[in-house]
Amino acid sequence: MSLPAVMQSGARLLEREPVLEEAQWATLAQRADAIVILGAGREQNDPGWGRTDQPGLMALERLRYAARLARASGLPLAATGGLHYDQPPSEAALMADAMHRDYGLQIRWLEEESRTTWENAQLSAELLQPQGVRRVVLVTQAWHMPRARWSFEQAGFEVITAPMGYLSAGYERPLGGWLPESSVIWQSSQLLNEVIGLLAYPIVYGKQ
Repeated sequence: MSLPAVMQSGARLLEREPVLEEAQWATLAQRADAIVILGAGREQNDPGWGRTDQPGLMALERLRYAARLARASGLPLAATGGLHYDQPPSEAALMADAMHRDYGLQIRWLEEESRTTWENAQLSAELLQPQGVRRVVLVTQAWHMPRARWSFEQAGFEVITAPMGYLSAGYERPLGGWLPESSVIWQSSQLLNEVIGLLAYPIVYGKQ
């Protein structure tokens, strides 16, 4: 799990959704009703930010990408992500604050109760679909996208995938990626979690 070559091979098996090419961004409003950003954790009580909570690093990646898509397309934004350990603020609220402060954009809809990808989809459907939002551009890491897309399609959305944060597209590494790296252990654990989720979700939720 510490070998980049092994991790990247595994990532390529998961990162199978097509890239949303920049040439397509300006026309997204013709095919979708909103951009949905999936939450990705938070950093708590950071002294550098006045001891306030901040979006996690993956969430910041998603925010940046969604901001580019929103500026290019003019589509409204939605964020989905609940509480960690039942402690406010929610992931969605943190993302909305960062989007406003850092990119000058407003997130119109906040879904603040979900704890899993499945709940991201189900609770977003309850919030968005009564307001006519049924076609969404989904923003999350490429290795997370297959499970996210399946969940949102099960919730009744038509999904355009906007994957980013590819683990399979890393830089050239020493010894062809066969030299262990400590950070790769965490990346491999994320991929392992996705494999488990992909196998379990259709069993647990497929008949609902």
